[in-house]
Amino acid sequence: MKFLSFLKKKEISGGSNPPLRHIAFIMDGNGRWANARGLPREMGHKAGAEAFRRVVDYCIDLDIRFVTVYAFSTENWKRPQSEVDGIMKLFVDFLNEGLLGDKDKKLRIRFLGDPARFSPEIQSLMSEITEKTKDFTYTLNVAINYGGRDDILHAVNTLIKEGKTEVTEEDISSHLYTLSCPDPDLIVRTGGEWRLSNFLTWQSTYSELYFMKTLWPDMTKKDVDEAISFFVSRQRRFGDIKSK
Repeated sequence: MKFLSFLKKKEISGGSNPPLRHIAFIMDGNGRWANARGLPREMGHKAGAEAFRRVVDYCIDLDIRFVTVYAFSTENWKRPQSEVDGIMKLFVDFLNEGLLGDKDKKLRIRFLGDPARFSPEIQSLMSEITEKTKDFTYTLNVAINYGGRDDILHAVNTLIKEGKTEVTEEDISSHLYTLSCPDPDLIVRTGGEWRLSNFLTWQSTYSELYFMKTLWPDMTKKDVDEAISFFVSRQRRFGDIKSK
């Protein structure tokens, strides 16, 4: 397995493209996974949490320095309260695991989105884990209570408060929730839908997009490998023209 990871690392760093530094996942399909098995939707989210750990660990093994996951959108509050409560419980479990986590992973954990809607307990845990892991090597961005439009609006309102009357692209980029991360090179969406659903709206301008039918709880290392192979096969132009 380590040899296979070594080969995949070589694939990521080789080729004509810049290396894959930042991969983002839209983790879709938990509910449908549960429904197909006659299980409550909450069980789908629990299985999705296990897939999340599996995928993030593998990305670290591949030396991908930035991983972002779309965990809970600003629109997801509209779901049944029992489902929201179940997701929040899984989130608290994740936070507690992070505070007691394996330092060998060297995983810096950051949260994208407005924390104001969360309970004081959750906000305190988020702040604590962010501070505890701030100097680690790899970065995991957890987008929770996040929306791409809200991200841009938050940046603009912050600039207005700072007294800006004219803004540049750099001004906005430096005030987004992702301010210290490169834009995603590759965005992977599971579950068979072909849209970004208000995810990293500003940052995804030149991202490669990979859509797959696999439901998120079924996500495997092989699925990640296939997404990366797709990325490596692409010729990224960033608006320029490159000869074949």
